[in-house]
Amino acid sequence: MKDYRTLKLLDRFERVFNRFNIDYKTMRRILQVKLTMDGRRVPTIFSQNAKKKETSNQYIKSLWIYVLFGLFMIPFLLMGENYLFQMSIFYGVFTFFIMTSMISDFSSVLLDIRDRNILFPKPVDRRTISTAKMVHVIIYLSFLTIALVGIPLIVGLFVNGFLFFLVSILNIILLDLFVVGLTALIYLSILRFFDGEKLKDIINYVQIMLSLAIMVGYQLLVRSFEIIDLTVSLEPQWWQVFIFPMWFGANMELIMNGVFQPFYLLFTALGILFPLLSILIYIKCNPAFEQNLQKLTYHGKAKEKTRNKLGQYLLNVICRSHEEKTFFRFASLMMKNERDFKLKVYPSLGFSIVIPFIFILNGFSTDFNALATSKAYLSIYFSLIIVPTILILLKFSGKYKGAWIFRVAPIHSLKPLFTGTIKAFLINLYLPVYLILFVLFIALFGIRILPDLIVVFINTCLYSVICFAILKKSLPFSESFDEYNQNSNGAIIFGLMVIAALFAGLHFISTLFPYGIYLYVVLSLVFLRILWKWAFNITWEKIHE
Repeated sequence: MKDYRTLKLLDRFERVFNRFNIDYKTMRRILQVKLTMDGRRVPTIFSQNAKKKETSNQYIKSLWIYVLFGLFMIPFLLMGENYLFQMSIFYGVFTFFIMTSMISDFSSVLLDIRDRNILFPKPVDRRTISTAKMVHVIIYLSFLTIALVGIPLIVGLFVNGFLFFLVSILNIILLDLFVVGLTALIYLSILRFFDGEKLKDIINYVQIMLSLAIMVGYQLLVRSFEIIDLTVSLEPQWWQVFIFPMWFGANMELIMNGVFQPFYLLFTALGILFPLLSILIYIKCNPAFEQNLQKLTYHGKAKEKTRNKLGQYLLNVICRSHEEKTFFRFASLMMKNERDFKLKVYPSLGFSIVIPFIFILNGFSTDFNALATSKAYLSIYFSLIIVPTILILLKFSGKYKGAWIFRVAPIHSLKPLFTGTIKAFLINLYLPVYLILFVLFIALFGIRILPDLIVVFINTCLYSVICFAILKKSLPFSESFDEYNQNSNGAIIFGLMVIAALFAGLHFISTLFPYGIYLYVVLSLVFLRILWKWAFNITWEKIHE
């Protein structure tokens, strides 16, 4: 196996690990295996290159996108010397990327039970196994951190000096420790009280809430400051204590500008105490965490569900043929029970609810009374960001090997398979999001926007068909999640979002004419009917392309 440079760097801290009664050589071997296995996870775009299978690591290759995001953080370092404001924003953006990465990429590592199944029966110390898991996360989190803030901190070194650079590095390390410790402690709390399938569902819900909390917290952070005549001012409030990026902005203000007020001293103390405390508590509770992970293997008793008459009636209305009903039920069950699928999809559902209101708040923060008569309800089109994301994910599954059933089943036409799956997505995933936005938007803008909201749902269905027609065809739930590369799909999703923006633009134009919105409803329905008949005529040969 390859002797990685990260492991050679880790060798310098061998005495530290041994001092804490950790078998360093065994831990190093476990990490070497983990890093080797990570390098063998090959995305679809590299599937034809056999040589790269052994040496390439897709996570490392994808870090360029975080380097790009880091460039957008540089202006916050050049805004002057109001370090509390500019560095709180800087650390807030950094925390957003780190927390979302912990939720999407590292949860599967923290909740991995394969170490327990393979290594626990062997004569390997439990503490060594747990430490190897945590170091595995920290290695990749370090790569992400360097990619994200490496260039901005170098710019900060030349602009604000060496002391600024040194304090920034210390703050970044403390933030990383806090994020890792906080994420692990949240999962530990859930594992303590729940088990089996219920636990897996709760973990998904917590990930949604974390995602929403990050986005809402970022808005609170921005609104903590007022800009008056290009001068940033802050009025301390009690709730700002819970916005932890401000802790680190405060210590930068204290050190760089010498502001020793109680507000800054308190936040500086919190920024040092809580990261160290969270990681120490996690280390202390780690044995209980590993023990409770075994609950993830418990699936509970299967519950027999009876089909209610209303549900059966709605199914008959939504799906016409028996085959389409069958695939609708199959796709609905997969979306409900596929944990890896929910892990990647559910946070985006939360984002799609919050994003429209963020744009509304940013546009009407100073004149909220004008909101009711405005056309800000068109921000609901931002909820369509989930459509291409989920349509791409529909072809992946943790149980992808079971896709052989499609080949042996007497399927004469693939059309019911795809139409049933798309309808299952629209009804089970998008419709709940739409109904929440529907109620909230009616409350904000009044009943006058009812025709507009109807157009939005029709356009969502039309947009889903267009995205399906453009995306590469594959059988639903037939490919491994190891082949899913979020960063390479980002360009495709961005391109498809341009089409959603076109729908919003046409919607806006239709509101400029009398009865234009009703004409838009008719045209959307006509195009939906035409495209629905054409887009799903897929043959087996097309799947192989």
